Amino acid sequence: MKQFMEAVKRCIKGTDYLLLLTCAALSCLSIVLIFGLTKGGALVTAGGQINLRPLKIQAAASFVGLAAAIVLSNIDYHVMIQTWKIHQPVSYILLLLTFTPLGVQVSEYIDDRNWLAIPGLPQFQPSELLKLSFILTFALHLSKAKDGMNDWKNLLLLCLHGSIPVLLIHLQGDDGTAVVMLLIVLGMLFVAGLSWKYILPVLAAVPPAVFVLWKFVLDADKKGRILALISPDSMTPSDLKKYLWQQMKGEIAIGNGGVWGNGVFSETGQFQFVPEVHNDFIFSFVGEALGFVGSLAVLALLLTACICMLRTSRRAQDDAGRYICVGVFTMFAAQMVINISMNLSLFPVIGITLPFLSAGGTSVAALYLSIGVVSSVYKYSKTNLFRD
Repeated sequence: MKQFMEAVKRCIKGTDYLLLLTCAALSCLSIVLIFGLTKGGALVTAGGQINLRPLKIQAAASFVGLAAAIVLSNIDYHVMIQTWKIHQPVSYILLLLTFTPLGVQVSEYIDDRNWLAIPGLPQFQPSELLKLSFILTFALHLSKAKDGMNDWKNLLLLCLHGSIPVLLIHLQGDDGTAVVMLLIVLGMLFVAGLSWKYILPVLAAVPPAVFVLWKFVLDADKKGRILALISPDSMTPSDLKKYLWQQMKGEIAIGNGGVWGNGVFSETGQFQFVPEVHNDFIFSFVGEALGFVGSLAVLALLLTACICMLRTSRRAQDDAGRYICVGVFTMFAAQMVINISMNLSLFPVIGITLPFLSAGGTSVAALYLSIGVVSSVYKYSKTNLFRD
């Protein structure tokens, strides 16, 4: 045991303790919250039995993910970048398999077939793994094209590189993850020095692009979710219930928590039923169980993780390390803002998890892998800590 602990100490030496401890704290809180939902009867099987599966998956994914993050933090991120010829094809092959009969729908509330059911393996979501692979490869592409990235030929190749995963994920029907992927592309391009001569025309093209999306891309269900939020008076009562039921129940749950919350292990039955409360709407349970004060504490932990990533990006020894940190930060921050906005009815429901808190083995494991890569940038940039 002593030798094992010494090996662990060697592994975490020089790593970003604050980032890893913050993520571990969020995971511990998630397990407690999901256990509270299980005890409160919110998670049951089709036969009416208590469903312990989400709790077991979350605990296992958190433990394995944290261990993987520590291991990755000890591998030079340049090595991970250079292995793109391995992880990128594998990521895309797994994603493309969701368009075959191996692609499955995992919930009655989610109509996207973006999960993969390979015989002999647990079901998982390939797009979550693709995010990190893409960040690594795009960081390499940006670092190589940096001096001439605003040349239209180089920029065209960069845009093509960034558009492929966005379009493939959109074709899966998972527009939420596609939006996050698009924000990752834009965030990394901006930090890499994208010229305003390109940014301004793109901003000017947003209104017509929104019109095209509304007319020719979005289906009736997605339009209904948006209209229910921005123009509820135009909706029938049945449509409002169809498109806003989950968010209305979530808002009631948050309001029910008051200032201090009702506790995670309530025995009085005051918890509100919120569909998929352990997944996309875990923040509504945070508000109900921990109240306004507890919600602020959770936000403080999430923001601490964001600040750690940005701090590491500033001390990175090269452009590739900086772009990786910015990519992971954008992914993390985008999911955090979109998910909480969904819970507060400020944004339509598009199936985005709250980092480390929402139940989901693939999401948690992929986040920890990303944190491990950021920790690698932190560790292998230590020699440049006091540079100007």
